[in-house]
Amino acid sequence: CSVAAGDGEEGDMAEWRITSEDSVLQTPWFEVSLAAVELPGGKSLEHYVLRRPPVVLTAMLDDQDRVLVVWRYRFITGARGWELPSGLAGRDDELPAAAAREALAETGWEPLDPRPLVRFDELPGLAAAAQHVFWTDRARHRGEPGWETERLDWMPLREVPALIAAGQVRAASTAAALLHLHATPR
Repeated sequence: CSVAAGDGEEGDMAEWRITSEDSVLQTPWFEVSLAAVELPGGKSLEHYVLRRPPVVLTAMLDDQDRVLVVWRYRFITGARGWELPSGLAGRDDELPAAAAREALAETGWEPLDPRPLVRFDELPGLAAAAQHVFWTDRARHRGEPGWETERLDWMPLREVPALIAAGQVRAASTAAALLHLHATPR
């Protein structure tokens, strides 16, 4: 991969600098602020920034190379689709523990020893919204799925590309994580 600008070395490229940032709206789920930004060369601009606590997702795999997914309705987009169980990590949460807690709450399955798989930055030109995907090949059934889950199923990883192409996996972070699992030997 080549560097697009600068002298060819990442360290040589000047960074944009936030000179001030004022909160516009704060909720338990996100904050919107207005940042004053100084660009290389002295130009300045204002930019709205969305900040959100980390999102944790969990891929629980079984011994048949299937992953546990939930079928959910997202009212904002008006669409249903398969997703990995997910939720927000609290300020003091360890990310693997938060991933396990959220997966259990949504599926009734407790992931044992979740390990980091990939990290994504959702909307990096607009938001500070990290998504941390964990995976495990060990899970224990502990109860019924949570209220947000319309149904759950064990999706064969070999079917992932076709389900994404058919629009049945609409969440970008789930699609990327499932494609990564599909392509990576374990």
